[in-house]
Amino acid sequence: MSQASSGLPVGRGLLYLIVAGAAWGTAGAAASLVYRTSDMGPVALSFWRCAAGSVLLLAVRFLRPRRRGAAPVPFGRRMWRAGATGLGLAVFQTAYFAAVSATGLAVATIVTLGAGPVFIALGARLALGERLGRAGAAAVAGALGGLGVLVLGGGGATVHPWGVLLALASAAGYSLMTLLTRWWGRDGGSDNSGTTVGAFLVTSVCLLPFALVEGLVPHTAEPGRLAWLILYIATVPTALAYALYFAGAAVVRSATVSVVMLLEPVSAAVLAVALLGERLTAATLAGTALMLGSVAGLAVAETRGARAGTPEEEPVLV
Repeated sequence: MSQASSGLPVGRGLLYLIVAGAAWGTAGAAASLVYRTSDMGPVALSFWRCAAGSVLLLAVRFLRPRRRGAAPVPFGRRMWRAGATGLGLAVFQTAYFAAVSATGLAVATIVTLGAGPVFIALGARLALGERLGRAGAAAVAGALGGLGVLVLGGGGATVHPWGVLLALASAAGYSLMTLLTRWWGRDGGSDNSGTTVGAFLVTSVCLLPFALVEGLVPHTAEPGRLAWLILYIATVPTALAYALYFAGAAVVRSATVSVVMLLEPVSAAVLAVALLGERLTAATLAGTALMLGSVAGLAVAETRGARAGTPEEEPVLV
């Protein structure tokens, strides 16, 4: 199988993204338990998630042996990459939380996750020369259709224009983060570990003022349980998931990344039914089937393209 300039095989990059998407989906269930256990707000939770996650990533980075023969990335370039990625991550998370507050969870989720693949496909075509192709476009359409059925299948959604604009801003932040990671991964000089750590440090600084206004230290009758929940959120759907995401996004086509990461709401829906007692509906089953089928088809096409040696400058999904 062909490898990207970073040395990571495309197939392994796809596996990293699948695990990351599934891990992201567990964050919602864990956050629901945090809200039941304490009065912590969403911005404060996002701050602690990023701050604790950056500490964990720094510890792993210092303990992990350095790769021999790897060319060092200049300090200025590392700072620029960490700042730009961190800004995109901060906009992605903060605008999404604000959109949920303004227009509700269902509309905020479908606009953010639905607009993301569209923005990324356009940006990848214009900035990276990556063509989606007919099969890729069909997979994106199927995934977006599945997302709509999964999120809006229960009905009762209310659309507010300001919330939609915030959700579009969130999608723009996510798209910027994905496109920059892919762009830097193609030049062979990306430092995924350093970029991930730097992005979380920048995001923590951006979120801190908003978290202070909301209330940084929560009140709880179960501090031990709350600490374990925050530790889980910082470890699995944050430090682990984002490390895998940035590594995979550096070698996998940008539009493919955006569709694979739609596994997040699938994972969240499964957990909501299995652990939180939510009802299993026909919409949940149909939306999950559509999205999983689209992700599987796109992953197969991506892997075949890598094995066939599709040119990096103008990859096509056929």
